[in-house]
Amino acid sequence: MPDSTEKTAEDARLISLEQDHEIRDWTRSFGCTEAELRAAVQAVGHSAAQVRRYLAHRGAA
Repeated sequence: MPDSTEKTAEDARLISLEQDHEIRDWTRSFGCTEAELRAAVQAVGHSAAQVRRYLAHRGAA
């Protein structure tokens, strides 16, 4: 039986890199590539808020 694609409150706060649909949704939401998403999660953890901040500053400096 496939995993449910319905979002929960935790899904909105934490990024999972284990399921293709989650990777697709997060890359669309953040406007980034899968590689950028994976690098951000590795750098700051699975918190969507922290990843959003990290990606927002990726071009700054």
